[in-house]
Amino acid sequence: MPLRLIFMGTPDFAVPTLLELMAHGHEIVAVYTRVPKPAGRGMKLQPTPVEQEARRLGIPVLTPTTLKTPEALEEFRTHNADAAVVVAYGMILPQAILDAPPLGCFNLHGSLLPRWRGAAPINRAIMAGDAESGVMVMKMDVGLDTGDVAMAERLAITDTMTAADLHDALAPLGADLMVRAMGALARGGLQLQKQSEDGVTYAAKIEKAEARINWQRPAREVLRHIHGLSPFPGAWCEIASDGEPARIKILRCEPADGAGAPGEVLDDGLTIACGNAAIRILELQRAGKAPMKAADFLRGTPLKPPTRLG
Repeated sequence: MPLRLIFMGTPDFAVPTLLELMAHGHEIVAVYTRVPKPAGRGMKLQPTPVEQEARRLGIPVLTPTTLKTPEALEEFRTHNADAAVVVAYGMILPQAILDAPPLGCFNLHGSLLPRWRGAAPINRAIMAGDAESGVMVMKMDVGLDTGDVAMAERLAITDTMTAADLHDALAPLGADLMVRAMGALARGGLQLQKQSEDGVTYAAKIEKAEARINWQRPAREVLRHIHGLSPFPGAWCEIASDGEPARIKILRCEPADGAGAPGEVLDDGLTIACGNAAIRILELQRAGKAPMKAADFLRGTPLKPPTRLG
């Protein structure tokens, strides 16, 4: 039996779930998303990816700045939804909103809870060197990703994966998982299990100060730091360009053989020494420029030993 659903989401990560729920016959009676923000050279207001997709599909879109007022609660109730599906919405749902749909509110979270509760689970899992990640559907409560878990899917994290790669792998996996969860909910067969109190970690929002590369760290930690911040905000270092330091973001790298002083360029292929072993830069980006392959960068900016990256 199809459900009447409110969908609440904002970024690209949420779009596959919206589309899959509709494809499987559920009625999306309203979409809640964040307000448009200025973007681009002209700083025009840019609707969120979820809003753009919802409007294309003809679904009513709401962009409240708060859900804590009586008016917001009353508007939420007027949709007469059976349940709400929340995917990277970016706004706290108060208890009154959580209690409004008779079947509850269900969140898709991009980690294996209780590890990496919070804002940046994909980035933090890579940066911490985790061997796996995944997606979970949980019934929401007022805590930070503390609700009872309904379903989960796991996915291995390799050292070649960037945050963008993991994001793109988890988004469709999560969409399929939420469809299965809503199907079970509609049949009255959705099973819930309390989260473990062991292994709780928090995925704090990424701060700009974290993005500078520390070449003193072991090579694998440097690699995971770079990949966990790629493409945004981008892990960065400085190189000397015409005597002036220039900032570059490193977007993708691989393990490499070699040793030297941390930050030292070891060959003409952008192999860089770390605290132990080395990495080879594969893709990078100058400030204000498009990403480029290392070979293209080296044609315009040859870096050879004993150059040091700051």
